[in-house]
Amino acid sequence: PVTKLKIIKYPDPFLKQKCLPVTSFDKELKILAEDMLNTMYESEGIGLSAIQVGVLKRVIVIDITEELKKPLILINPVITPSNSKFLEFKEGCLSFPGIYESVKRNEEIAVDYNSIEGKKLSMKATGLLSICIQHEVDHLEGVVFLDRLSGLKRNRAEKKFLKMLNR
Repeated sequence: PVTKLKIIKYPDPFLKQKCLPVTSFDKELKILAEDMLNTMYESEGIGLSAIQVGVLKRVIVIDITEELKKPLILINPVITPSNSKFLEFKEGCLSFPGIYESVKRNEEIAVDYNSIEGKKLSMKATGLLSICIQHEVDHLEGVVFLDRLSGLKRNRAEKKFLKMLNR
């Protein structure tokens, strides 16, 4: 049976917490990552962080492939910008269904992370993958994508979202 976890929606204050590093690479972690992937696919998302499903661990899952067959699981990811170029991209978020806003992010990043088995790995990411990783790592720090907008844009997006929630 496929487990779908409950996604925490904004403005739940839980989303503002910082996640803790993963220290034990056990069966529980593998189950969490699998459940997160199932939840992300079921919700038609391309990324999901553990905090969004109520777990304060530094775990993100991503799959930007059209056939949804190449999931990436990043444990304890740490980002370093690779250049000083930026991209602006209309982002959405499973914790903000129906809201899409343009966010400026680094075009290219390097990511150091652990595999699900605990192995230390690193990779470079550009374009959509770079944006997605930055968005999910923000969640681990208690930052939601609306926090990346100017005050005016953020207020407008928050009002619109809260109005949709109350419908």
